[in-house]
Amino acid sequence: MARLVLPIFLVISLTLLHQGYSHPSRTRKAVPSPQRDAATDEDDVKLQLEKLWQEVNSLKEISALQTVCLRGIKAHRKCYLTIEEPKHYHEANEHCIAWGGTLATPRDLNENNDLRDYAKRSAPGTKEFWIGVTDIVKEGQYVDVNSMPISYFNWDKTKKQPTGTKRESCVVLSLAAQGKWHDEVCLGKKKYICEYPIP
Repeated sequence: MARLVLPIFLVISLTLLHQGYSHPSRTRKAVPSPQRDAATDEDDVKLQLEKLWQEVNSLKEISALQTVCLRGIKAHRKCYLTIEEPKHYHEANEHCIAWGGTLATPRDLNENNDLRDYAKRSAPGTKEFWIGVTDIVKEGQYVDVNSMPISYFNWDKTKKQPTGTKRESCVVLSLAAQGKWHDEVCLGKKKYICEYPIP
């Protein structure tokens, strides 16, 4: 209900504002101001409308982020959300981007452990999740989804990870391996974890 109130209020306010500028009052005679003209008034109205739309869009983003955070977890100045519909690596990242985030990229052991624990709780029985680490651009040079180098890795050394083959370029967080990582073929369909920065 609260989501409907703001847009309705804005529409009514804008309608009244527009009518006030386009129709002079019948009880008083409209006296043109010597310093202001109609073009200036119109520019002011346009500026006010633009500011209102920016505020509405900002409120929509905050509302969407709060919804994500309510469904997921908040940790390390981010919200994390597991997505249970398996997708290819690139589709998974595009889905996260469409909702204002990216695939989750653990930056240290604490983040990695929090992601592991959250994934266990939110999708019991799932063994692997895509995370935002890849070496697609240059073999052996792992970067996040924004092509920024990463310094924290949690490779599963018992399986000699990463394997270093060109076919396996996308990274998975494995719950079966207690949150360790291994690389996989990017076209495999897996569940994934999105992250959203908290402003």
